[in-house]
Amino acid sequence: MTDAVAGEPGEVAGAEGVDLPPIVDVELGTLPLERFAEVLTDEEADALRADARVARETFSGRIVWNVNSTATGGGVAEMLQSLVPYARGAGVDARWSVIQGDEDFFAITKRLHNRLHGSPGDGGELDAAARTHYEAVLEVNAARLIERLQPHDIVTLHDPQTAGLVPLLQARGNVVLWRCHVGVDTPDEVVRSAWSFLLPYVRGADACIFSTRGFVWEGLEDVRLAIIPPSIDPFAVKNYEIKPDAVSAILSAAGIEDNGASSEPSFTRMDGTAGTVAHQAEITESGRLDAQTPIVVQVSRWDRLKDPLGVLSGFTEHVLPRSDAHLVLAGPSVTHVADDPEGLRACSEVQTAWHALPADAAARVHLVTLPMDDLEENAVLVNALQRRAAVVVQKSLAEGFGLTVAEAMWKTRPVVASALGGIRDQIEDGETGLLVDPRDLAGFGDAVLKLLGDPDAAERMGAAAHERIRTQFLGSRHLGQYLRLISDLMR
Repeated sequence: MTDAVAGEPGEVAGAEGVDLPPIVDVELGTLPLERFAEVLTDEEADALRADARVARETFSGRIVWNVNSTATGGGVAEMLQSLVPYARGAGVDARWSVIQGDEDFFAITKRLHNRLHGSPGDGGELDAAARTHYEAVLEVNAARLIERLQPHDIVTLHDPQTAGLVPLLQARGNVVLWRCHVGVDTPDEVVRSAWSFLLPYVRGADACIFSTRGFVWEGLEDVRLAIIPPSIDPFAVKNYEIKPDAVSAILSAAGIEDNGASSEPSFTRMDGTAGTVAHQAEITESGRLDAQTPIVVQVSRWDRLKDPLGVLSGFTEHVLPRSDAHLVLAGPSVTHVADDPEGLRACSEVQTAWHALPADAAARVHLVTLPMDDLEENAVLVNALQRRAAVVVQKSLAEGFGLTVAEAMWKTRPVVASALGGIRDQIEDGETGLLVDPRDLAGFGDAVLKLLGDPDAAERMGAAAHERIRTQFLGSRHLGQYLRLISDLMR
């Protein structure tokens, strides 16, 4: 590495002095690829089997590693929780490790994350001091990863937190891919400042993977590029079919809805064992939901870029006066997402805005913090909330892809979402959902009211949305693309 100046990778000073917890190896089982036969055509299933055969031959004796910065919270962790076991089911030795960082490191990487979305975030600098600390933390993590890796293993690094590992792992001979899950359609100087910080590391990757073509950076002209949209697992606890009586029981057990449910709030875990909803959500509300209340739902991390304040304003100003619907804004417990130091502030801002609402409006808005004590319990709560919704919304100000959109579409829910990023790849406006300008609160309200006021049209749109996800955004397609890319690199 060269001297530590802004815009260039810097000399790491005192990396051995960075005190970090051990790297976490996420323990996962194996999932059979054959289960996708339930949702694929015969031709699609045969293609997936062919990809698996090639992968088994190409990766024999090698480990395929995924490395990111959190095992819980956010779409990347959720995808890895299913893709890694399915890769194993294809006969590949796939593993997942989570790097560690300190408070300053995650403040820097959250700054990068925000800037890649076009937001200045905390307004902090990406200067020589930031680069030096970023590299120091990753030097420690690289040394620990290298203890696990053999030189012929393949490593996929995910997002800004891991970018600085690219040259460190390549130096010992590993094939290294870097995957960027975030971006914007039209980059400005804020976005390019994050690119400038990260480019010196990722330019040397064997391949850079982006979720949508519009997110590809300037300055990567000499790097092999791949476009692999994210995906959902239709059999995951968050997405599998739940009958209406089970939805009611789950929401009742979590304290989200009063519906007189008499059945047990049980669900089936990924390993086939039975689970029960045993933890209650933390709810800010002045009125209760009942089984007859139509609800508009947004489920997201507590993040300003997900614009929960905009959803709140758009609903109370433009939907509430013209319908009897309630709004549910739901997100995970902010103490369980290790790589997002801004979550608590974003959640607190929404709480403050709710307390400032007139009493009649506050009675129709419910802020739900979902427990994270049991990740599969959390997933089934999200599943039940989305299935209970009359309309699901995702009014993000910036969005790398927006897996909550795909999740809701798979559940045949009509969706209103922002016309940006990977959301535009998922929703065909007017056919499989409605796209809106994220800054146009009146337009957002009109779109929600359109679906609330025409249940038959909403049902048709939901059915078309389900088929769109089946053909384009399931894990079978994602896994096949990923295995083919690495196989090509190995050849």
